[in-house]
Amino acid sequence: MNGSTAHARVIVDELVRNGVRHVVLCPGSRNAPLSFALHQAEQKGLLAVHVRIDERSGGFLALGLAKTGEPAVVTCTSGTAVANLHPAVIEAQLTNVPLIALTADRPVDLYRTGSSQTINQHDVLGIPTLHMPEGADEAVTRSLVCRAIATNGPSHVNVPFRPPLTPSGAEWPSSSKQGPWTETDRTFTVETRASDLPARTLVLLGDDRPERLLEASRLGWPVIAEPTAPGGLRHGSLLLNAGLPEHLKPDAVLVVGRVTLSRGQQALLGSTPTVHAVGDQAQWPDVQFTATRASTWLPEPQALDGEWLQTWQSAVKNVSVAVDDLLDAEPWPTGLHVARDLTQAMPSGSLLFVGSSNPIRDVDFAGERRPDVAVHANRGAAGIDGSVSTAIGLALNHDGPSFALMGDLTFLHDSNGLLADRLPDLTIVVLNDDGGGIFSLLEQGAPEYDASFERIFGTPHGTDLTALCAGYRIPHSTVDGQEEFRSAIAAPKGLQVVEVQAKRDELRALHQRLKSTVSMVFSR
Repeated sequence: MNGSTAHARVIVDELVRNGVRHVVLCPGSRNAPLSFALHQAEQKGLLAVHVRIDERSGGFLALGLAKTGEPAVVTCTSGTAVANLHPAVIEAQLTNVPLIALTADRPVDLYRTGSSQTINQHDVLGIPTLHMPEGADEAVTRSLVCRAIATNGPSHVNVPFRPPLTPSGAEWPSSSKQGPWTETDRTFTVETRASDLPARTLVLLGDDRPERLLEASRLGWPVIAEPTAPGGLRHGSLLLNAGLPEHLKPDAVLVVGRVTLSRGQQALLGSTPTVHAVGDQAQWPDVQFTATRASTWLPEPQALDGEWLQTWQSAVKNVSVAVDDLLDAEPWPTGLHVARDLTQAMPSGSLLFVGSSNPIRDVDFAGERRPDVAVHANRGAAGIDGSVSTAIGLALNHDGPSFALMGDLTFLHDSNGLLADRLPDLTIVVLNDDGGGIFSLLEQGAPEYDASFERIFGTPHGTDLTALCAGYRIPHSTVDGQEEFRSAIAAPKGLQVVEVQAKRDELRALHQRLKSTVSMVFSR
């Protein structure tokens, strides 16, 4: 058996030994030994291989597969193929997702010689590289792979291969022959400690470890949670954006994870005297540098104000009724309508992936809070890239119906994600307002910038999504009404795209009316 074949098979066997069940393979020449070894492992029923021709989409597919906490691998050839994994690795790094980039490389003596597809791949992904030595024995190989899987967040394993790159021999390595090999434990323990936070403390939940978020949601203080966090009061972010009345203002705020969606959140943190931030070591959330304490543990309440909690719950109930009345009086569809209808209509046990920009904020403002639905989003770097692939990765790992909600630009940005060799039961809802609707709600969307807005921010594209999906042989439908929409998402089967066409020209005014509606509830 040649050296490249033997090395690749040990690497793949160690991945299997450490519980890796999914590997995304982007074909290439230099990673051919890994490709053959992965195919052999799949034939033996040891893992599932997902083939993608686009490394950027492949990286985000692996990210989606790993979002539930089980490590997933993406492997590719040398050169710029490796650099295309960087966006997914950035997202994984900021959200502690166990994504493993397993990259093939040319031997180091070919660096700086002009050899084709040869770049310096050391630390090219912005994280430390575990560089596999050429000719490494089995103990070194298995230890480095095991170390990569044990990493908190993404890891990069770089493996140089020399020809021959095609396999010889059929023998598969046995991890029980020469052990014992390293055993690792990826569990995360949530620690709580007594604290001196006052009874009127408000909890903000953002993007963080699921175990810590779940525990924080049960502390007993009122909770405002971003859509990807459990629990939380419906329309809580709307209350913050409208400005809290005095009787709802907290004496302290507990922030768990990264809160990124609402300017109202940041305004609250800037005006509250005590802010306790909870995050990982040296990575506590504190965008405005207002934290008065930071910890890796959750503070346990020593006192609760039950009357104040009931006041919060009552205020949210009143706001919820007012917001629903407002939306019912507005022509369908807007992003707020679609977010509300989708989150209400999904079957129990569903999974929902939400794209960045307006969709995640629409779900935050108008969506139903459901403990029986798992909500995911790429909120680390909050980019729109790779969303189709991430949603497919999540759906492949989910036992039940899956949905994704995203805008047209987000969908187009990763249309190559539709080139899938394994198709999950996933309905992708695309709110198509022909451009960048998010900018309508920002400063550059103000009327005084109308002359330049469409050209440099609105960016209408006019893409025919029906034709695009037909090119990928993916079922597509366009819905025009609320009941038709609910019918289209009722029984997801296979991968399908449901398009809802909307307009952007009234979006800014609608959100102003939404904010005014919440303020009026407080003034009654």
